[in-house]
Amino acid sequence: QVQLVESGGGLVQAGGSLRLSCAASGSIFRLFVMAWSRQASGKQRELVATITRGGSTNYTDSVKGRFTISRDNAKNTVYLQMNSLKPEDTAVYYCNAGFQTGWGPGAYWGQGTQVTVSS
Repeated sequence: QVQLVESGGGLVQAGGSLRLSCAASGSIFRLFVMAWSRQASGKQRELVATITRGGSTNYTDSVKGRFTISRDNAKNTVYLQMNSLKPEDTAVYYCNAGFQTGWGPGAYWGQGTQVTVSS
């Protein structure tokens, strides 16, 4: 069983920055495709960013140029650096892991961390 634990959420003003972290259990972290998704109140969960085993990244259009996903395989951790935050970025952010191909979430989910951006 893979466990994912997110941290780093909080309240920030528009234009500010936050860095989310997700620590994963297990010895096969380096094999996973890692991702971040988010779910705003009353909306469907959406995929935000992915990073492959080799470090290739993809982003949903609304965060391109503002968010950066990265991973540290030695620490079993994936990060989401969020800059120039907007009120519409307010959501619960979920870490995700799996062996998916293409643009989509994997099978394992964290419990989420709240990000609130005030205007």
